[in-house]
Amino acid sequence: MEVLLAIIIGILYAAGVYMILRRSLVKLIIGIILLGNGANLLIFLLGRITEGAPPIIPEDSSVFTEAYADPVPQALILTAIVISFGLQSFAIILVKRAHKVVKTDDLDEMNATDEDS
Repeated sequence: MEVLLAIIIGILYAAGVYMILRRSLVKLIIGIILLGNGANLLIFLLGRITEGAPPIIPEDSSVFTEAYADPVPQALILTAIVISFGLQSFAIILVKRAHKVVKTDDLDEMNATDEDS
């Protein structure tokens, strides 16, 4: 399972970088989304995939006696999801506004209009 997730993470990173290098702003946003999802899966994979109980120590013992799920990677992923959602929504609104003003989403044409003005 971990090897499959590592391959999926590699595919997401490769597709994200490829999309970021395209000239369209829409493809840039899709690339950012793919990179964010790849990073979330990477954090999840680094936390190890184990089936376990919640990390609560029973009253009658002072240490964990069985395998437990690590809550830190899950908390980091939830935080990363919220931050990436904010970034994505800002980028979508920015692209919508830029398209409304310039009438194109091609980065080369946007750069040419800046130089002509």
